Amino acid sequence: MSLIVFPAIDLKAGQVVRLAEGDMDRATVYGDDPAAQAMLFAEAGAGHLHVVDLDGAFAGESRNGDAVRAIVDRFPGHVQLGGGIRTPASVDGWFEAGVSRVVIGTAALENPQFVRDMAAAFPGGIVVAVDARDGMVATKGWADVSTTSAVDLARRFEDAGVAALLFTDVGRDGMLKGCNVEATVDLARAVSIPVIASGGVKGIAEIHVLALHARDGIEGVITGRALYDGRLDLAAALNVAAAA
Repeated sequence: MSLIVFPAIDLKAGQVVRLAEGDMDRATVYGDDPAAQAMLFAEAGAGHLHVVDLDGAFAGESRNGDAVRAIVDRFPGHVQLGGGIRTPASVDGWFEAGVSRVVIGTAALENPQFVRDMAAAFPGGIVVAVDARDGMVATKGWADVSTTSAVDLARRFEDAGVAALLFTDVGRDGMLKGCNVEATVDLARAVSIPVIASGGVKGIAEIHVLALHARDGIEGVITGRALYDGRLDLAAALNVAAAA
């Protein structure tokens, strides 16, 4: 029951970036070869990646398709992709391209039947993004905040057959403030769907704590800036996640 560590590759205009609190105007560029970055993570032992098309999240359709396909072609493990995936054709296209899981965010709030249909068509392949700011669901690249709570959104998909929920505390994402472990665990305990933690991971201690909660339904954790800034060693994180 080991924790999955997902190194994050966020794409903006074909570059590897990290945003602060989801703000496109507060992007730090970490490289211009996403596929090469994916291979560095693979060499450190990663079997999973979390890739986000940031431009796509705002546009509502793919904007970094070439970069995503290059990552999928080279990375030997599983690629989980999110960002602007809001139609059956886009979901189908990414599975055809070799993506292992597709993350649906905005469409999950606005069109829950779409999620249900895709989960039925692609068993084990659909992840619902539950992005929250102060406990309320944020959509459209986190630009809009709804009146729906994170727990209420998650519970709508209890019987839908989705593979996992991806929970992000938007206010912590890319800020190295520390993952909101308490809220993440609370969500996992409130639903029967596995939960992936995201947003603000700053070090190995959080990996250890989240791994201890695997039995509560925490499936994995996504980490980005801490890896790129050298605050978290990926190989060490993978070892801690596997040993807990």
